[in-house]
Amino acid sequence: MQPKLSAKAVCSDKEVGRISKVVVDPLSHEISHVVIQGRNGKSGERQVPISEIREVVSEEEVVFRCSSEDLEQYPLLDRDSFVTVHDVEIAHLEDNLHVEPGEVLVPLPRLEREIPRRMFFANMTHAIGALITLPLVYPVLKYLMKPMYQPYDNSWFQVGNVNKIQKENVGYQYKFTRGFKEAFMPEQEIEKNIWVVKATPEIQEAVYGGEDKKFYDNKGDVVWANKATTPFIGFSGKCPHLGCGYKWRKTKNYPDGVFLCPCHLSIYDEAGKVLDGPAPRALDVLPMKVDAGGNINIIDIEYKAGVKGQIRLL
Repeated sequence: MQPKLSAKAVCSDKEVGRISKVVVDPLSHEISHVVIQGRNGKSGERQVPISEIREVVSEEEVVFRCSSEDLEQYPLLDRDSFVTVHDVEIAHLEDNLHVEPGEVLVPLPRLEREIPRRMFFANMTHAIGALITLPLVYPVLKYLMKPMYQPYDNSWFQVGNVNKIQKENVGYQYKFTRGFKEAFMPEQEIEKNIWVVKATPEIQEAVYGGEDKKFYDNKGDVVWANKATTPFIGFSGKCPHLGCGYKWRKTKNYPDGVFLCPCHLSIYDEAGKVLDGPAPRALDVLPMKVDAGGNINIIDIEYKAGVKGQIRLL
């Protein structure tokens, strides 16, 4: 049983207030803390670990292990360190969470800092196993993976018109469909998207550093260069962390809006710079040109996710 967000909070010695919010871990989808609002608004809101709950008597009453005096040891809620589930989209969260109505919070701190350390030995084991089996499977892999070594597709795709963009330094999404062939599988039609910002000179400088950005083919030849003074800047629709789709969102800390990835809460400004979260690099800028009619054309480049440098895959 999960308590309502208005449930009465009772310590071992007396009633102390009501549960006003819950904090959810975005990875496990489990409640990690409850927030207790003091009676009559006194003592503010305190963030208490879920482990301190002794018993959920009913949806209307929760009993805690600690005394009212012990409760004071827990920190006051720093509301600016969280976003609500209205700001981010977390898949399947509703499967585990049943606490409506009220405010469900998701923490904004950097996540997964320790993942490389925790995963090192597991990855090493996998690598050794792969080296042992490689001579056996190489002929098959060579056949299956041959299409992957074809030259990059540097075709231009028209994705929309700039008349959709009404404000500067705000992200606007454009969706498009393209054919894609993976290994020996038949070609498929996939839906993709990019985000375009009409940038002020300050944002242009932040993205390009005053130099044109060049894009290369698999032979190392330049196929296109975005001019550093071009006002329209296109970003790949995939987060550089794990390739998730992100959104343009306004939050309490960023009222003018930021790019926010719901998977692991990486946050980027309008120049694509990482403001917070586990993303290893800025948003990937795409080759883009705008014709005289305002039509946006791009080369649909994809880079490897989860690494600091840009490694082109497509």
